[in-house]
Amino acid sequence: MANRIIKYRFDLKKRAQEFRKNLTPAEKILWKHIRKKSLGVEFHRQVPLLDYIVDFYCHEIGLVIEVDGSTHEHSFIEDSKRQNRLENEGLRFLRFKNESIFNELESVIEEIQIKIIDLSK
Repeated sequence: MANRIIKYRFDLKKRAQEFRKNLTPAEKILWKHIRKKSLGVEFHRQVPLLDYIVDFYCHEIGLVIEVDGSTHEHSFIEDSKRQNRLENEGLRFLRFKNESIFNELESVIEEIQIKIIDLSK
């Protein structure tokens, strides 16, 4: 579902703007490596989609990247529900824990690159 416009709740726009100003340390690290088409596609950060705000989104290939910190440890059911709703819109997900970004960044970037190639076919 590349380049498809996915509607969102208007009230999320201002909240997403605030989130962009306050990225987590893990999000900041990942953003440095995926911004400015550094992986061949353009990602945006803190993007409202439907009733949610996703960490990173590439509309060209319909890819969402979520960075899960400690707050996500207790919200597995809500995260699954959210992901299922967005996947029903044709989006694909990659999910990484903060620790992976801090300790295995090369592997994270490699996994993102593989997914980009797969979704670009």
